[in-house]
Amino acid sequence: MMEDRLQVGVISSTHGIRGEVKVFPTTDNPERFRELKHVILDTGKEQRPLTISGVKFFKQFVILKFKGIDHINDIEKYKGRPLYVTREDAVELEEDEYFIADLIDCEVLTDEGEILGTLKDVMETGANDVYVVETPDQKEILLPAIRECILDVDPEAGRITVHLMKGLLS
Repeated sequence: MMEDRLQVGVISSTHGIRGEVKVFPTTDNPERFRELKHVILDTGKEQRPLTISGVKFFKQFVILKFKGIDHINDIEKYKGRPLYVTREDAVELEEDEYFIADLIDCEVLTDEGEILGTLKDVMETGANDVYVVETPDQKEILLPAIRECILDVDPEAGRITVHLMKGLLS
């Protein structure tokens, strides 16, 4: 099942007293916050839509100001809470790019039709992502997300087809 919301960050702390927050971005491109107008704050009880009125960057953080939140007391209680965007507000994907949220729990099959397991995580290593597959007997297989190995990704069907290169399962 594809998520209709995608996490873009987590509020890590307040910033100053005027209601700004420091957000740890969970998107691979924090610059996209410049384009973003709306986020959804998951307060734990409700989904609260917020309008972004200011964006600054500080070290690895994004500093956001929300419309109508003008004091530290209005936002302090949301430390540690995630921020989401709707799929419509999500960044446009290139061909062969996917949202990690859509890949988690996909069934992973070999090109010979054998069930390898379930995708549990995607590690971002710099060179290429690494897919973490959990086998039916709870072992972990790490697959490099490269064309020679990942043949087909179909999040709609919940299926990823891979080619096991020599040495991957040794």
